[in-house]
Amino acid sequence: MYDRILLPVDDSESMERVVDHAADVAGRRDATVDVLYVVDDRAFLTLDDGMQDEATAQLRTQGEDAVERAADRLAAEGVDAQTLVRDGDPAEEILAALDEDDADLVVMGTRRGEFEQSMLGSVSRQVVESTDTPVLTVPVAEE
Repeated sequence: MYDRILLPVDDSESMERVVDHAADVAGRRDATVDVLYVVDDRAFLTLDDGMQDEATAQLRTQGEDAVERAADRLAAEGVDAQTLVRDGDPAEEILAALDEDDADLVVMGTRRGEFEQSMLGSVSRQVVESTDTPVLTVPVAEE
């Protein structure tokens, strides 16, 4: 049923719990996991070009580290993983990767936030509401 799993990650330690869930599902199903980090470059639109490039490069480095840590953790559990870092709106890029990779399942973290955040909608909420693909959301702690 699940041959390919999309695993969006960030660079927080709380992602370990999400990666563990993905490893468990993938290990039971002999599935491949596509580990994705999205550099959210929207916050830098008002910065001058040099500062935008510097901030984006720093986030890209964090993202590359995050996907490698997740892939290493998956490999330790015997799960095949591929890594990808993309730039853009996180929800949009997750949905685009989901369509491109033909994933059967998304495993992603969700944070319980303030009332205002709930009103605006979180990335996990946007993904759940915008796809027919099953989404396993794993609550993660705020750091």
